[in-house]
Order: sequence, then structure tokens, then C-alpha cells
Amino acid sequence: NSALGPHKGGLRFHPTVSLDVIKFLAYEQVFKNSLTGLQIGGGKGGSDFNPRGRSDREIMRFCQSFMTNLYRHIGSSTDVPAGDIGVSGREIGYLFGQYKRITGKYELGVLTGKDISWGGSLARVEATGYGCVYFAQEILKEAGDELKGKRCVVSGSGNVAIYAIEKLQEFGAVVVACSDSDGTIYDPKGLDLKLLQEIKEVRRERLYKYKDTHSHAEYRKGSKVYDVECECAFPCATQNELTGEDAQKFVAGGGRLVCEGANMPTAPEALTLFREKNVLFGPGKAANAGGVAVSALEMQQNAGWGTWTF
Repeated sequence: NSALGPHKGGLRFHPTVSLDVIKFLAYEQVFKNSLTGLQIGGGKGGSDFNPRGRSDREIMRFCQSFMTNLYRHIGSSTDVPAGDIGVSGREIGYLFGQYKRITGKYELGVLTGKDISWGGSLARVEATGYGCVYFAQEILKEAGDELKGKRCVVSGSGNVAIYAIEKLQEFGAVVVACSDSDGTIYDPKGLDLKLLQEIKEVRRERLYKYKDTHSHAEYRKGSKVYDVECECAFPCATQNELTGEDAQKFVAGGGRLVCEGANMPTAPEALTLFREKNVLFGPGKAANAGGVAVSALEMQQNAGWGTWTF
């Protein structure tokens, strides 16, 4: 696949990372990148470092150490990493700073997902979540329907999940639940997006803090979003998160559409059930390729030392 151009793939910092997980993600990335039609190959990398509970300084030191070995293998014409689970704009900044320190080069195209002020692209943070929702809207349109008024759940509460929620709300859907690794927040009135962004992106706290502001909401420790009755589900957390049991609950609760924001979050037995029950399905290889596409656009902007509008 390298004949297509530089490899494009994500970095994942998470305790469950293993060689098998990385191989699977790389395989997925090749297909996803090819579907964009852009000249990029596919790859994946990461570490089993657990960033949860770490200070900014600890995370910075880890990123610097990681880049001290990674810098030999990346470049704007070879491999270009972006963020995945546990890797946001903050981590990309730490990685880029160390790359510049070691190489002495201000090589913007070596990483994507950067801050706007130093070579990042507008819409990069939002792209995967937005694209997943656009994909779902097109699926429903083919079926003579739309997202407006649909009761939806979104697993996860990172970038992909948050911006999927934002776009769903723009389309008139009612998003009633999202999750983190500890449990699910259920708000029957519809999730407060601004509060979610403050908790997860600014304060970097756990999702149960949502109840401190909205006492009517319910925090379900150890529960998944698929326990909530809904019409549409957007798995935006991690691989194999939507099990066969989850799928049965989703279908029994009136579920009609699943669109993947994460990399292959639907387990094989769940997919089999969805086929049997004629549940509309958007596979992640296509539905969550928005981030990949905008990463390629970011690389183009970096190559031309330019910026584009949103």
C-alpha cells in the first residue's frame, strides 16, 4: 500500500493496546484510507501506556520518550501519525515539540491533528464524528427517513463521540446517552453538549460529574448505552464494544440504525443479528473515514504552507 503515498494512521495510548490490537487496527486503516480515494497508505501504532489519572507533566514526559524512538520511523513522505484513543491535540503537541527538538526541523506534515495555531486544519477535530452522522443521514435518506426526531445514543465521550453528538443535535436528533469506561450518563431531556465538552475536554474529568449540574440525569455505573431504548446507536468508543447481548437489547428497544464511529466496534455476533433483523448499518471502514480525509487535507495544507476555511 506504500505505493499510494505516505502511510496515514493513528497513535493509541491505552492500557489494552497489544501487538494484536495494533495489527487489527492497521488492517482496518488500510481499507478506510483506500475508501477516501486519497493517495495515502495505512498503518497504526501506539503504546500500552495508561494516561488515565496522569498529570500533564507525566503525559508530556511519556510523549517525549515515545517520540525519542518514533522519530526515526516517521516523516511527511513516509509515515504520518495522528491521534487515536488517549491521543488528543495536547499529546500531538508534546510529540511534535520533541520531534522538532531532536531533528531541528519545523516539519509540519510529520503529524496531523495539530493545533490550528501551528499547522492544524480546521474541522480536523470534528471530522470523524461529523462524518459518521452525515453517513447515517444518507443511509436514512435512502430508506425515505431522516435523523430529525430520532432518539439516539452515542458510546464514548472523546472527540468522535462529542462531535457526533453535536452534529446529531444539529440534525434535530435527541441524544439521550453517552458513556465512558466507567459507565453511562442518561439524560432523558437530551444531553447538554456544552457541559459534556467542559467535563471531557477542559476539566478532563469522568462522566459521572455530569450529574453535579443536571440532577435529573442518571449515571449508570458499569452500564453501556445499548441498555437505553433508542432508534439509532453510534458506537464511538473502541473495537468489539457492541456485543451480541448488546445487539439484542438494542433491537428489543426499537433500534433501527447503527453507524460506527469507532474502528470495528460491532462484534461478529451482533452484526449477524443486525442482518437478520434488517437493522440499517454503517460500517466504520466508510462511516468514520472523515478524520482520515481531513488529515490528508491537513497534510496538503502543510505542504503548501497554507490554511483553508472551515
